[in-house]
Amino acid sequence: MPDLPPALRPPASVSAADRRRGLLFGLLGVACFSLTLPATRLAVAGLDPVFVGLGRAVVAALLAAVVLLAKRSPWPGRALLPRIAVVTAGVVVGFPLFTAWAMRHVPASHGAIVIGLLPLATALAGAWLAHERPTPVFWLCSLVGSAVVVGFALWQGGGAPHPADFLLLAAVAAAAIGYAEGGRLARTLGGWQVISWALLLAAPAVLVPTLWVVDAQMLAAPPLAWAGFAYVGVFSMFLGFFAWYRGLALGGIAVVGQTQLLQPFLTLFASALLLGEALDPATFVAAGLVILSIAIGRRFGTR
Repeated sequence: MPDLPPALRPPASVSAADRRRGLLFGLLGVACFSLTLPATRLAVAGLDPVFVGLGRAVVAALLAAVVLLAKRSPWPGRALLPRIAVVTAGVVVGFPLFTAWAMRHVPASHGAIVIGLLPLATALAGAWLAHERPTPVFWLCSLVGSAVVVGFALWQGGGAPHPADFLLLAAVAAAAIGYAEGGRLARTLGGWQVISWALLLAAPAVLVPTLWVVDAQMLAAPPLAWAGFAYVGVFSMFLGFFAWYRGLALGGIAVVGQTQLLQPFLTLFASALLLGEALDPATFVAAGLVILSIAIGRRFGTR
């Protein structure tokens, strides 16, 4: 394999400790993301989906500006702007906007079926953009884990195919490319800077349509809608990416990306803890199979 610059080099030579740290950071990011679809559904029940999908980026951009100023972070340079723009298009604009529109038409449980394909899509994007070389065993584990997640969501009653699935598939593609490019950039910039600069780059573009859809009726939206919007703006769009991109940079985009297979189950466990919803044995069996697939995939991750 030809010698590659650090930002493009697959993390095959990193220590076992860094791989473990990458996995832990990835799990922390997934924990933040696990409430994104339910929170989005709460938000769009009382707020315009464009306001929710793009307005969350406005909130996160304000937080990013504060952090960058406090840290006195230098401008990343013109050479990195196209790559930061890819992250912006994927995770700041594409994924939030497509999922917000989709949540207007299908329940979060249905969305989990399609979003369950995101870890596999992230691995494919990592192989393409970051030149990672997952082993055949890894791809098999990724396929098995994705099949378990999608099958579990279908069994739980996520619903039949719906036209909104095209929006969810577009969201998966956008997020996968944004994750892979962001993971590459995080090796040189750091995860928190990647998402912060991506948010600032998007701020002018997302501010105008966000303000355009604001009206007096939105002020009368129920508190739960505003709580959902606050969550996706602060945690899903900002703080979660601090841990997520650091995890991808440390442990590898393909391997750490598989931790998102746990996201539907973390959502169910959180619902049981916070809302008293019951968990059936099938939930624990499916979660166990996914954890096993992640563990084996991590063990035989990249060449």
